[in-house]
Amino acid sequence: MIPIGKNILIKKVEEKLKTSSGLLLSQEDASGFRYHKAHVVKPGTEVEIIKPDDLIYYDKAAGHSLFIKDEAYTIIQERDVVVVL
Repeated sequence: MIPIGKNILIKKVEEKLKTSSGLLLSQEDASGFRYHKAHVVKPGTEVEIIKPDDLIYYDKAAGHSLFIKDEAYTIIQERDVVVVL
């Protein structure tokens, strides 16, 4: 599978969020954050900086979910990525 253009195929990372004092945040609280974490599965043909297996943060309003061979993925645009770790 090869994303075309500036599209990036990602797999969302479900993480447990803690405050600095050690309290776990609920999913409802965590959904208030603007950015989500994901692993890059495959960058598009015109994406130069982001590589496969990079860990990224992207705008939570971005992208569309899809199933490929019974696995859930999300496709986003390169412009929706705000941090590459």
